Amino acid sequence: MRLHQLKLDYIPEQDRLLLRVSTHNQLEVRLWLTRRALRLLWPRLVQMVSSSPEIALQSNPEARNALVGMQHEQALSRANFSKSFDEVPREMPLGAEPLLVVNIRTTKDSAGRQVLGLLPQRGQGINLTLDNTLLHSFCKMLQDVVAKSEWDIVLQLPALHAATGTVDAPARKTIN
Repeated sequence: MRLHQLKLDYIPEQDRLLLRVSTHNQLEVRLWLTRRALRLLWPRLVQMVSSSPEIALQSNPEARNALVGMQHEQALSRANFSKSFDEVPREMPLGAEPLLVVNIRTTKDSAGRQVLGLLPQRGQGINLTLDNTLLHSFCKMLQDVVAKSEWDIVLQLPALHAATGTVDAPARKTIN
C-alpha cells in the first residue's frame, strides 16, 4: 500500500490527536494519539531525524544540530501542506473507530528507510515507511497540532531547540 495523505487533528472532546492515514488504493486507518503516546513518539521521531548518515557522521553536536535544521527546512520546502485531505469514502480495514496507539516501534526497512510502527495494545496497527520529506513533515504536523492543543507540551527538534535556547556565557578557563 502506498501512502496517499496524512491528516492530524486535535479533538478537544476526546483530548486526543486523531491521525488519519489514507492510501492510494482508497484505504484509511484512523489512530488516536494520547499525550502518553506523544511522549513516547516524539523522542523516537527526533532519533529518526538525527540518524541520517550525514548527521550521524558529525562529531560536533552543533554541526549535527545545524544539519538537522537544514534537512528539516529542505524537507519542508518539498512538502505540500496546501492540499486539503481528500474526504472521500474509503474502506477501513482496521475498523471505523480509531485505534488507540499504545506502542511505538521504529526500524529500518531493507532499503534503509525509516519505518514507524503505531500499534494498539492488541491487534494490528500500521507501519509507515517514512522518507526524509515525510518524516520531517510528520514532525511539523505534530508540532503545529500540539501547539493548538491545551497540553502545554512543546515539541522541538535539536536544531530548533538549540537556536531558541539561552546562550550561556563561555566557561572560564583556569590555567595552573
